[in-house]
Amino acid sequence: MPPRHHNIADDLRQQITTGRIQPGERLPSETVLAERYAVSTVTLRHALAVLQSEGLVEKIHGKGNFARRPLRKIIYVGGWGTLDPWTAAEPAVRVTVRSGTVQAHAHLTTLLKVPTGSPVAEFSCLSLEGESPHGLARIYMPRDLAPAGVLDDDSECREAVTRFAILGPRPVAVRETVCARPPKPDEASALRIGSTAAVLAITRIATDSTGRVVEAALLAFPGDRVDSVFTTHHVIDERQT
Repeated sequence: MPPRHHNIADDLRQQITTGRIQPGERLPSETVLAERYAVSTVTLRHALAVLQSEGLVEKIHGKGNFARRPLRKIIYVGGWGTLDPWTAAEPAVRVTVRSGTVQAHAHLTTLLKVPTGSPVAEFSCLSLEGESPHGLARIYMPRDLAPAGVLDDDSECREAVTRFAILGPRPVAVRETVCARPPKPDEASALRIGSTAAVLAITRIATDSTGRVVEAALLAFPGDRVDSVFTTHHVIDERQT
């Protein structure tokens, strides 16, 4: 016999998918639901966690649990690493940005190939549609390569950051490593997803003509909220034509 919380999740799932509970509608409180199903609040929360991991329910801190509205997917354009400009320009999509300077430590020294303690410009960007996060980007670059104004409120620089774009001088090469995996705890918290949900994780490394790493970006998108597009351009050798 399946655990009780699975039965509860099945019942709530049916109500959401059939429209008895409308998108954006707040579910009854956890206490009320627990009494309705004659279970403890712990069991009820296990059921809600199943629906949260499936993207059917979103828990908003201090407000409650809501049937999630269907979300438009954002498009990540591989190669030069940016959000699709049409998506990024949608008025419903906004990006919050925090920036500052940190000292390189273990994983940053490896990504950027810099000595421990080197000053690094850091940008943490979270894209949202309403209250629902679409993507998280943490972008790092050697402090001496950060363009003037990028750590301040320069509007042009900020616009580039909000597209998750490469911020420094145009690189010669961009290497992107893509995988699907469970979210790390900080990603699950920022993206408001369950620990069992899949994220599309992209590690983007940009280098200049000397092979110096000019930027490293760690991107994470909930798997049901993004499409990633990669285009290959074949270069014709004019000497052979």
